[in-house]
Amino acid sequence: MKRIVFLLEERSMRVLLEGMLPRVFPGLEFLCIPHEGKQDLEKSVPRKLRAWREPGVRFVVVRDNDAADCVMVKNRLLGLCDKGSRPDTLVRIACQELEAWYFGEPGAIATGFGRPELRNLDERATYRDADSIVNPSAELKRLVPEFQKISGGRLMASRLSPENNRSSSFLNFVLGVDRIFKEMTMNEPETDAPPSEGGP
Repeated sequence: MKRIVFLLEERSMRVLLEGMLPRVFPGLEFLCIPHEGKQDLEKSVPRKLRAWREPGVRFVVVRDNDAADCVMVKNRLLGLCDKGSRPDTLVRIACQELEAWYFGEPGAIATGFGRPELRNLDERATYRDADSIVNPSAELKRLVPEFQKISGGRLMASRLSPENNRSSSFLNFVLGVDRIFKEMTMNEPETDAPPSEGGP
């Protein structure tokens, strides 16, 4: 079975994806490789892509935007993928941070952290557009003082869903992974085809 390798900016992304992907994409084979921040990720991308020898593997690079120019960030990462001789790599940017994906689904925040009063958070103007919240991790910490990135990722992994989420960057991530997964599945050889009748 072919698999997708996710090259991630940080560990909290790995915790979230390892819990969420098997639920959203049953049967998907994947590997998550976290890095120590943006610089480590960007240094690693061309080297890993060039050196990887697994047949049929596909790559997805994910990093936060952190108030940078989203188009410039994405183009820089695509350039690094070209340097690694893997122009088919999917690049996805979490705007502005991974935690914006959580704000895209206030019901998941409410149940995950046991805060029913946050269920209709998106009715407040500040939180209506999850991807425009300037510092979502700090904002979540203000609303839920016990919030920590790693444990928060673990809680949200079992709750985020493409059907209910309103974060555009989350939905773009899911759609991109879905497209690659379908391409890989379509290109899989038939393994359980019945034997042909007659001689060779």
